[in-house]
Amino acid sequence: MEHLLLGLVLFAGTLAAGNPLQDLGPIKEKVLDMALTSFDDQYQGCMCMMEEELGELNHTEFAKKSIYAKFWTLAAAEWRTKEDHVPKPPALRTEHAVALMAYSLEIHENNEQLYKEFDAAVREAGSSLREYLDNFQFKALHFLLTQAVKILHKPRTCFNVFRGVGGIRFSAWHHDLVRFGQFASSSLNKKKAMDKFGNDTFFFVKTCYGVPIWNFSFFPKEEEVLIPPYERFEVTGITQDGTSTHIHLQSKGILSIYNCEWVKGDIPRDGPSIPLHQHHRDGGMGGDSIWGWGHGDSPAAAPVPS
Repeated sequence: MEHLLLGLVLFAGTLAAGNPLQDLGPIKEKVLDMALTSFDDQYQGCMCMMEEELGELNHTEFAKKSIYAKFWTLAAAEWRTKEDHVPKPPALRTEHAVALMAYSLEIHENNEQLYKEFDAAVREAGSSLREYLDNFQFKALHFLLTQAVKILHKPRTCFNVFRGVGGIRFSAWHHDLVRFGQFASSSLNKKKAMDKFGNDTFFFVKTCYGVPIWNFSFFPKEEEVLIPPYERFEVTGITQDGTSTHIHLQSKGILSIYNCEWVKGDIPRDGPSIPLHQHHRDGGMGGDSIWGWGHGDSPAAAPVPS
């Protein structure tokens, strides 16, 4: 896997030339809901199959997304300076740490932020299976971040965190079930969450599937906790503080619509050839758990820890 990472870094370094992202503009009004167009795959039962395709998939996406190539290169270089001093679980490999660092990186001179482009793509990639297969150019990063969050997650451990959002004023209703539908950055520090991201909407969140990532961040002092797209919340309170909407959320387990979509055999013609294995070597659930959009099975759901 170390050879794989080195190859990814060298390949990315030849492609690093990103374009600045544009400002969000005026405040938008948006309903907070279950984010049903989100791509929320948890890769249950197919982690090893995805890992077999990771190198080729990442190379392809570096070529298509120069901002991804650029941020991966910078993150890999930064991680090399930190890896010997950072405590991490044995299952968390170098590529997981680099993915987390790339996600946290911002280049202020050019207003470049990989996480904004990535999160926007995740929110829409689940609008259809074809949208994910043909148009979602962050399949490798989504997989690595999902893996990293699962590895760092400690059962029955919850955090009270804060998430500020600038440029969007969300509306919600008491007792509704909602999801962020993306990897959502939050902080244990209320002021830091407000100062960095704004407070047109400000969330008070009890997350039981979000994980601390400050050891794998360019900004460890922000005390960041990363919430996955598939965590479900109940709206427990809504208040108005001047022009800021405050929304209180309580974790209510997890819910995914998609699972193992890339390795099911419905692959674009120009994609890699991937065998559909009949068994799973990662200790996950067997073939019956590999289901997807329109298959008629129940979504992958789990209750909140007690």
